[in-house]
Amino acid sequence: MLTLLLSLVILNYLVESLIKILNYRHGKNPLHPTLANLYSESEYRRSIEYSEANFKLSLANSTYSILTMVAALALGVFGKLDEYVRGLVNSEILIALLFFAILGVASDLLDLPFDLYGTFVIEDRFGFNKTTAKTFILDKIKGYLLSGLIGGGLLALIIFIYQETGSAFWLLGWLLLSLFSLVMFMFGTTLILPLFNKLKPLEEGELKDEILNYCKQEGYSIGRLFVMDASKRSTKLNAFFSGMGKVKIIGLYDTLIEKLTTKETVAVLAHEVGHYKRKHVYTMFAFSNVQTLVIFSLMGWLLSNPNLSKALGSDTPSFHLSMIAFFMLFTPVSTVLGLINNSFSRHNEYQADQYSIDTYPGARDHMYSALKKLSVESLSNLNPHPVYVAVHYSHPPILDRLANLKK
Repeated sequence: MLTLLLSLVILNYLVESLIKILNYRHGKNPLHPTLANLYSESEYRRSIEYSEANFKLSLANSTYSILTMVAALALGVFGKLDEYVRGLVNSEILIALLFFAILGVASDLLDLPFDLYGTFVIEDRFGFNKTTAKTFILDKIKGYLLSGLIGGGLLALIIFIYQETGSAFWLLGWLLLSLFSLVMFMFGTTLILPLFNKLKPLEEGELKDEILNYCKQEGYSIGRLFVMDASKRSTKLNAFFSGMGKVKIIGLYDTLIEKLTTKETVAVLAHEVGHYKRKHVYTMFAFSNVQTLVIFSLMGWLLSNPNLSKALGSDTPSFHLSMIAFFMLFTPVSTVLGLINNSFSRHNEYQADQYSIDTYPGARDHMYSALKKLSVESLSNLNPHPVYVAVHYSHPPILDRLANLKK
């Protein structure tokens, strides 16, 4: 079993590295002649330089991670940590919680140099970073606390269900996680996001009037419309939609409002409304729950196998060790599910673009100019490799979306 786990993590690293290298090389190709006039030579050059810097950092990080993982598996680090934790507490739930807490903090600290370099060197060099050391540290602390309170509480319930229900674990665990996902989808933005960013209602003025007029025209109940102070961390632009029914929220980055015209901003918002009107919110939520069902059904079948814990260096079968081994074994299935999910998501983005065009006058041109600004401002990779797109992109490449808008 240990040999199988080592083979899978190494194979995954090699495949992922190959895809990154293909994407890096493909990104340096000249732009297609019909699209080359959209970007100046300097804009294109900066996007290549930014992609190259992130490629090198990502490859270094993943290489460091695989070496650490192989060493941990070969030396039985997971089993030794389990033995250490068992000497501190007796409850299986507390053992698992303490085990994952130590492992999570250790993993985060090992990745810290790469996080710091990415934020304060690469993002700063290309003019994106607005994060201060204080904000970075506070974000880390808040992340640990939320992981402990929410993640720890959810994990404790799942382990309790596993201990008490036996063969019904997979179904009850899936129902619990589905309910949790629903609550977080509906209320997560209003409960958690304010811990990291300020959300304030959009001010009265031309933009709000234009948005309200559009929503009234489409029979869309606006719910809550917020502006988020994204500029405290980055200059990049974005907008987002969350929730459903009466608790749906549309959020606009303050950087988006600053960089785009009123018409461009409303065209982007119309795209977000399109996701709701085309039922993408519900279909993607349903598909996410199907993925979770696949995971729990396989977990229910495999977690009781003592060889999983033994492969990680422990003769004592345990939920937490078996779960780590399970997710290593699950990697090929996870990759396939990710490919399907990304394909659906990219299709939905095209539909949302079309909805904006169909419902907002002049949206074809406004979306076109907005997307171009978004790509220039974020230095998007303008030539991603098709395989990289399939594996990693939930949105179509920017040039594909621009070409689609001109059809």
